[in-house]
Amino acid sequence: MLKITKVKRNSIAKSLGLEIGDIITAFNGHPCEDELDYLYYMETDGFSMTVRDKRGAGETTVEVEKDEGEELGLEFEKNACIRTCHNRCVFCFVDQMPKGMRESLYVKDDDYGMSFSCGNFVTLTNLSDEGLERIIRLRLSPLYISVHTMNPQLRVKLLRNRHAGKIVEQIKRLADGGIKMHCQAVLVPSENDGAELEYTARELFKYYPTVVDVACVPTGITKYREGLYPIPDVDKKYSEKLLDTVDKLNAEFGVNFLLPADEYFVKAGRPFKDAAFYGEFEQIENGIGMTAKFLSEAETALGELQAFALKNPKKSLIVSGVSAAEINRGIAEKCNAKIKGLQAKVLPVVNEFFGETVTCTGLLTGEDIAKVIENYRAQGKEFDEVVLPANTMKEFEEVFLCGMTLDELKEKIKFTNIKINREGGYGLVEILSSEK
Repeated sequence: MLKITKVKRNSIAKSLGLEIGDIITAFNGHPCEDELDYLYYMETDGFSMTVRDKRGAGETTVEVEKDEGEELGLEFEKNACIRTCHNRCVFCFVDQMPKGMRESLYVKDDDYGMSFSCGNFVTLTNLSDEGLERIIRLRLSPLYISVHTMNPQLRVKLLRNRHAGKIVEQIKRLADGGIKMHCQAVLVPSENDGAELEYTARELFKYYPTVVDVACVPTGITKYREGLYPIPDVDKKYSEKLLDTVDKLNAEFGVNFLLPADEYFVKAGRPFKDAAFYGEFEQIENGIGMTAKFLSEAETALGELQAFALKNPKKSLIVSGVSAAEINRGIAEKCNAKIKGLQAKVLPVVNEFFGETVTCTGLLTGEDIAKVIENYRAQGKEFDEVVLPANTMKEFEEVFLCGMTLDELKEKIKFTNIKINREGGYGLVEILSSEK
């Protein structure tokens, strides 16, 4: 249901007699659950709408005629409720986090609305038949789905949810309904990899291109796994085998259907795929193609950069996770060669907070960053600016995973000239070449 908080002047809603406090309960006879219903019907040219009067005078159904895309002129009370996860996945990252962090980090969402609107991955294990039909009726496409395996029994085991085996029929129903899907498989060694991964890939490829792609992602292993399901970390040999399997299947399919996470290339010591391999980078938030995109952007920016000398020479310190250090180092060296007076160096930060097995930049904490910078300075090394990747902090808010704010980091290291790189490879070259 949607409770009206504003009715705009000279709007369709005003002409219908809608008022603040009225509640929309249904569209075309279908129960109204949230604002997704409203957004869908705003794209149509007519529908019926059932409204509960704020004075308790009952419900009235009105016929709405309008142009496609034309708004009614309403705003609603925000609904903070999200559909939560009913699984106990053996690889759950939230279960591997220490106590005392931001409360929001412990929320396990499994909300198809957030999958459609924000790209969050969902397992669909909490999805009713009515919910499935609603997704199709409202055309909530694309969705991002954590499939993990198309073997029903194995999925029940990995997700520890007796409803998890429904994924086979759910994928088919969504595909038949025309819902585009980006899928992922978090790979647990000796469980859903190898022959099981090949089975899953072939089963999902039956629905291509409605199932657009499948990300192959390693299990995130932190040092807080005591008492949890035993999962080994992946090594060079494992990563090489996984990449070989992906190449074999993609050759069989004739398209780049399986997309391996960047971490596998790092551990295998193999070159990254070209940016073209990842298409529109629709799974980049999943660590898929992030490095290729970064490199492509940096090379483009370097190609456009004319050699010059800085008016005021500077020493730049680039903060990086361990896995991305070599990539950043290569770009820094090329910038140093083109820009006289620039001394850019990369500072890899070992993740002591989550454990050394966590090597990506996006999971660095302010505490670890501060410690490494302080140690660097204690060795008598100087710098004029620190370049910090934006993905080390919360989106739209300058706060790290550990709860430390950017201002607190500056205070802790007694240094304020921290440049935030929000533009990937372009941004790094721009900051390093900047006179400011």
